[in-house]
Amino acid sequence: MGGGDTMTVREVSGEWFAAWASSVEQCLEHFGVDAREGLSSSSIEKQRKQYGWNELEKEPGKPMWKLVLEQFDDLLVKILLVAAFVSLVLAYIDGHASGEFDLTAYVEPVVIVLILVLNAIVGVWQESNAEQALEALKEMQSEHAIVIRDGKLISSLPARELVPGDIVELGVGDKVPADMRIISLKTSTVKVEQSSLTGESNPVLKSNHAVKEDIELQGKECMVFAGATVVNGSFISIVVSTGMATEIGKVQSQIREASLEEADTPLKKKLDEFGQRLTTVIGVICLLVWIINYKYFFSWDRTPNNWPTNFRFSFEKCTYYFKIAVALAVAAIPEGLPAVITTCLALGTRKMAAKNAIVRKLPSVETLGCTTVICSDKTGTLTTNQMAVAELVLNGDAAGIMRDFHVEGTTYGPLDGLIRDLQPGVLDKNLQSFGEIAALCNDAGVSYKGHQFRATGLPTEAALKVLVEKMGVPDESAQRVILSQRTSMGHSADEAVVDLGCCEWWSRKEPRVGILEFDRSRKSMSCLVRTENGKTRLLVKGAVENMVERSSHLQLLDGTVVEMTDSAREALLSKLNVLSSKSLRCLGLAYKDELEDLSDYDGDTHPAHKVLLEPANYNRVETNLIFVGMVGLRDPPREEVHGAINDCREAGIRVMVITGDNKNTAEAICREIGVFSETEDLTDKSFTSRDFLALPAGDRRRILSGTGGCVFSRAEPRHKQDIVRILKDAGEVVAMTGDGVNDAPALKLADIGIAMGISGTEVAKEASDMVLADDNFSTIVSAVAEGRSIYNNMKAFIRYMISSNIGEVASIFFTAALGMPEGLIPVQLLWVNLVTDGPPATALGFNPPDVDIMKNPPRKSNDVLINTWVFFRYMVIGSYVGIATVGAFAVWYTHSSFLGIDLSADGHTQVSFSQLTNWGECATWKDFKVSPFTAGSETLRFDNNPCDYFTTGKVKATTLSLSVLVAIEMFNSLNALSEDGSLLTMPPWVNPWLVLAVSTSFALHFLVLYIPFLANIFGIVPLSLNEWLLVLVVSLPVILIDEILKYIGRRMSEQERHSRKVKQERHSRKAKQA
Repeated sequence: MGGGDTMTVREVSGEWFAAWASSVEQCLEHFGVDAREGLSSSSIEKQRKQYGWNELEKEPGKPMWKLVLEQFDDLLVKILLVAAFVSLVLAYIDGHASGEFDLTAYVEPVVIVLILVLNAIVGVWQESNAEQALEALKEMQSEHAIVIRDGKLISSLPARELVPGDIVELGVGDKVPADMRIISLKTSTVKVEQSSLTGESNPVLKSNHAVKEDIELQGKECMVFAGATVVNGSFISIVVSTGMATEIGKVQSQIREASLEEADTPLKKKLDEFGQRLTTVIGVICLLVWIINYKYFFSWDRTPNNWPTNFRFSFEKCTYYFKIAVALAVAAIPEGLPAVITTCLALGTRKMAAKNAIVRKLPSVETLGCTTVICSDKTGTLTTNQMAVAELVLNGDAAGIMRDFHVEGTTYGPLDGLIRDLQPGVLDKNLQSFGEIAALCNDAGVSYKGHQFRATGLPTEAALKVLVEKMGVPDESAQRVILSQRTSMGHSADEAVVDLGCCEWWSRKEPRVGILEFDRSRKSMSCLVRTENGKTRLLVKGAVENMVERSSHLQLLDGTVVEMTDSAREALLSKLNVLSSKSLRCLGLAYKDELEDLSDYDGDTHPAHKVLLEPANYNRVETNLIFVGMVGLRDPPREEVHGAINDCREAGIRVMVITGDNKNTAEAICREIGVFSETEDLTDKSFTSRDFLALPAGDRRRILSGTGGCVFSRAEPRHKQDIVRILKDAGEVVAMTGDGVNDAPALKLADIGIAMGISGTEVAKEASDMVLADDNFSTIVSAVAEGRSIYNNMKAFIRYMISSNIGEVASIFFTAALGMPEGLIPVQLLWVNLVTDGPPATALGFNPPDVDIMKNPPRKSNDVLINTWVFFRYMVIGSYVGIATVGAFAVWYTHSSFLGIDLSADGHTQVSFSQLTNWGECATWKDFKVSPFTAGSETLRFDNNPCDYFTTGKVKATTLSLSVLVAIEMFNSLNALSEDGSLLTMPPWVNPWLVLAVSTSFALHFLVLYIPFLANIFGIVPLSLNEWLLVLVVSLPVILIDEILKYIGRRMSEQERHSRKVKQERHSRKAKQA
């Protein structure tokens, strides 16, 4: 099957019919239709029953209930749900047993559920707005068509009613309503703009001649495809494919397939792995707590033979230690992590938006950071998708001598660049003739829309008109007026027609009176103009070799006309070869004054007008021409692309170009922008997409896993998908850029799809994860740097939050293991995790990027978030947090002073450490008494039951413990500024937001301490100055400990870099020897 398995609608019903490879007669016979009569009413009904309406299918969306349930299909979320449920049950049991309703007991489960509900709402909103690409495709379909049915011409038939076999007439400006086979041309030339579907940079010349069956989409010159636009000529065609069987329908199917293949982002995978580890850790710790404390709720006596007897089980004690296990779960789960990650990604999107990268899906921000391959479309992405004249070649002062002018500018903007070595308006006779032909033998124009100049008509002709504007006019006063008008004229609003003053000057000077249309055989077009002396002149432009062959003379620099010698002809053709080798599209310009019968032609009433009615005469008219010069045009690379490619190379990111253009053009552009060097051997680096995908799977993998860039030309939509899929299967993180409909399936399949905001189609934008507002390839490089920075910052706050949570787990574990009273209750832990830890964790998202962030290779997508060394650091820091938190609790009970800090001012009673760890046996202690002590504004007394000193009386110790936890986590947030960088080289003020966040968290802690209502909810009391000194003395060492660990980490990194360098040098030596 040909070119990307393009099929007519007949293949759907089990028949294979290659319309492009069949003659017109065979096509008409196959569909049983007469071109003059069209389909009959009965045939139309039959066809519609078989093939349906000519419209794209609408996929039913996911029901709301399914979207909601999907938001809870996450391991961390499930853990939180279980913790909330258990907390709710325990709160109810406690309240039911005591006969009192305690609102604070329900705070924890309610807060957890609220967080999960908010996350679900955001997730549902994002998903319900995501799949818009298919709707955008439908907007590309034509609404009406001119159709012949039952021998009658229907001037405006709704396009959805078309069926295979319908005879349709199309002309300039019409949008093609279905895939059709051209059966006859009404004009000598037909050109169709189909770049959004095929990626070709120029409108494609069409004919009604059959082509070979095994050919790519771009080669099917007798076919026009749904969504394409006719830019020149008119023709009659027969519908061969409708609806989902059209090329656009296949794109829709590919988008759906790609969306089904969407994999989790690297961040999602890492967080899922982390969730699994967390589940294991929580389970093990909870089990250990129960095992260590089983003697308190499950005991027995022993018989003389040492057999257990008289088993006793305390439900109350069992419930108590179950609550401790729940507290452990709450401590271990970073409840604020989803919110902080979302906030960090949202901040990243704002930074990227400021750099013209609009992120449509939040996780894409982080995915960019680990991108290893950028697959880029050429047309409109690496190039401007605007034809521009790059080289101007004119005759010199003798035959065979030429003058070269380099033309600057890459857009249709008349002021975009100059012609080097040429002052506008200072034109010799040869330049004047060139300007005259380029301005008048031309049907194009320039418009201004969406902050961009655009061609109206053929891009090559628009580029020639822009060249004339850069040349100026030979009339000094007119040139001054034109320049004055340009400087005073802004382009703040859209303009259907941009004023081209120089071209209009030529039009007024020499009005056009006739036109000889372009055709394929002579490869030229020409027009007749009336000169100022009343005579008619023929102006011609076309393929250079044809112009040179048909020219008998050439015009020199001073306007002198001399004979075209063989050496002059060879010199011109040699110059053509030079320009063609640079993949420039070349046009020759010539004129003729001796026109015989047409020398005084003035319009269609002239006796010789009949000569122009017959295209067969055009060859005779366009002979004995006077050659003026030639131009080299191209779709130029964007100016900033070369630097961006170098940045990618330095960052270890490979660039692969996948384009619908031909192989030579693609290779030339890739050499120019730096994907390849000028002398680089392109064996195994440049392929047509069909040739590449025909290779064995092993060869394909080898080529794509090599070093440096690659280019794939003549690519169709499915080819782009296949290449992206192979790269992803090889473990690469793929970013795909594009702007056309043909790019949409690959954009959807890639890890991150990047669409062009200005030149991109709506289909491409809606299928993408990110849109470039300025269509600037270098913006991708900035976005990658931002993505890497965001990942580093996310590691920083995950490092901070997890080490803090390990500290909380350690404190509860040590409390349970030592048999001490419960130091921290779940609602306090929840407050620390959500409110106190939240601001510093979020502020770590503002950490400045490392200076060498784009000089390191991209991290692998399977790199672990927490490696062995980092986990060891977490455990060391976490253990210290646990020791410090439990230690502060124990110090208050067991010491009247600590390191010279007096703690006896409140009058509390000291107990031994042994008593503290066996407080459950308090009722058996003889003569145990506790003195009253002050806690805030209250005095606590224990006359009735001294053992209450370890329950209600622990309020001061609990407050110290909580305050140590808050303070130590604030200092730990400063440690998280850099993974291995010392606070001496990266002080806290490099991130002023972090300093503000730490201050805010301390302020929030002071609020709950010193506002009685809040203090009562959280079960804490105000602290004295000496007690705050104790908090600081116990908390500050966490900075010193982490500085030591960072120093060890730096030494390990240096050794790893040295080892890698030695290995690379050894590999290089071996390669040189080989």
